[in-house]
Amino acid sequence: MVANRRRFLTATAGAGVLGAVAGCTGIDSDEADPDAPADETISLDVGPDDVDDVDELPLIDAHTHIMPLAARGNDPLSVGQLVDWMDDNGVDYAAVQALDSPEAYPVQAPSWWIIEECEAYDDRLMPFVTIDPRTLHYGEDATAVLDEHLDRGARGFGELKAGVEIDDEEALDLYELCAERDLPVLYHTDEQAMTDDLGLPAHEAVFESFPEVNFIAHAWGWWIHVDGDVETTDRDRAHEGPIESEGRVPELLEAYDNVYADISAGAGWEALSRDEEFTQEFFETHHEQLVFGSDYLFPDQEIRQFQLFETIDLDLEAWADIRYRNFESILR
Repeated sequence: MVANRRRFLTATAGAGVLGAVAGCTGIDSDEADPDAPADETISLDVGPDDVDDVDELPLIDAHTHIMPLAARGNDPLSVGQLVDWMDDNGVDYAAVQALDSPEAYPVQAPSWWIIEECEAYDDRLMPFVTIDPRTLHYGEDATAVLDEHLDRGARGFGELKAGVEIDDEEALDLYELCAERDLPVLYHTDEQAMTDDLGLPAHEAVFESFPEVNFIAHAWGWWIHVDGDVETTDRDRAHEGPIESEGRVPELLEAYDNVYADISAGAGWEALSRDEEFTQEFFETHHEQLVFGSDYLFPDQEIRQFQLFETIDLDLEAWADIRYRNFESILR
């Protein structure tokens, strides 16, 4: 099915956000190699009216990684291995998230390295970059650093995973820089990084204060709040049982159109697999603010989010939002 949505671009294909960086939607028709295989370029012009099945729609993975060294018993992940995995799983494009903060992972994947590695596959990969908010306290010129990353092809800001509160003063300064540069911010929130109290009061204050910034929420601290009865951040108990009442996640998505939810990782899967009836309704209601992500981090990692394409019953228009339209629309 993957081959069905991979085709040479017409003269008008590639219009839209992905076309902003050379190579990101393949090559223009007047530059195409007529002898090249028909699956070398991918068009996001393929839409719900052009396909019969959800798997034939384009798929952007908003949350992947590459790793320079082994960590936590897992092998490194090269950029070539990432692209091979994408090919094997029908992923057309991927955003590769930087990990610049020490809390982010035992091995850092710095922004400059992410950009360099993605250059070899700039027709498939979109580098995201970050700055640790705490470096601003010591005088780092975040404006110059960020602009240099953007000049080299960065498409968004992430994965922001620093050991500060989500409304930390330096973090607020970074959000302001992102607002000025039309950069989406993908962040990880839990008990160690971009922290908040139960109920997400600081999240709401940030969302309200920066309406120009598209925030992509990810991880445990966000996803436990699908449940209105959550009373603990204890990872062993916060995702148990059916959801009797909607929590802060549906409320915040309803209230703020600059907020998106990244369904990746164990946190996303556990939140969305605990109550099938809730998840069906959640996807139907909020498909315009959900983005597909895997958080693929090491070779042979199991990604259960692919199962949602089989278990959730949505029309192709809604699936197009989740699979590629939402994320494409907020890329720089």
